[in-house]
Amino acid sequence: MNIDIATLFPEMLENYLSQSVVGRAREKGIFSVKCHNIRDYTLDKHRRVDDTPYSERQGMLMQCEPVYNCYKSVTEGRKPHVIYMSPQGKNLTQQRAKELSQLDDIFILCGHYEGVDERVIEEIVDEEISIGDYVLTGGELPALVLVDSVVRMLDGTLSKADCYEDESHYNGLLEYPQYTRPEVWHDKQVPQVLLSGHHANIQKWRHEQALIATANKRPELLEKLELTAEDLAILHKYDRE
Repeated sequence: MNIDIATLFPEMLENYLSQSVVGRAREKGIFSVKCHNIRDYTLDKHRRVDDTPYSERQGMLMQCEPVYNCYKSVTEGRKPHVIYMSPQGKNLTQQRAKELSQLDDIFILCGHYEGVDERVIEEIVDEEISIGDYVLTGGELPALVLVDSVVRMLDGTLSKADCYEDESHYNGLLEYPQYTRPEVWHDKQVPQVLLSGHHANIQKWRHEQALIATANKRPELLEKLELTAEDLAILHKYDRE
């Protein structure tokens, strides 16, 4: 997978993209990513990329031409899937991250100030994505969230697929509780089933705990699932307790 990110702050992104799991995947060639400074594509001698909006709104708006020039220069000869990180976009979900991980070429546009002139969004953007119903000062953090969520599902990034297939939201449920050593901490014992070595019982416990965690923390997620009679019995027992 190839990822290009158009931003005013490439150094901010590069620091994260060179670290930890994402950085190792990048080093191994599982994906490639380049951060492009939009200021390099302006004709303004002061490297300005913004101007005042045609409205009474305060603040500055990113201009069409530098963004468009960056896009055309970076993507010459190819057509990537273009994503604009915006609070007006659809909320990022695990399912959408999984779908995006199947693409070969993504171009991410990071807005700043009061956003980006609507005309260039209409010209080049395929979809807008938000990481939540709130507003940040720029699209850099959301872009990193998007890249992280996508890259970790590429083959070879994590040691095994079940590293993410058992996680929250992958199959509609939240993840079951996790424990590590010591077996007893502050008088709290690791559940005995996890010490038993009985694979089938552990899998059953994990599923039950995932159902309970979802019912307790995000009950609205259960409405989207096709629950079995056994699932409903587990939830009914949980409600009674």
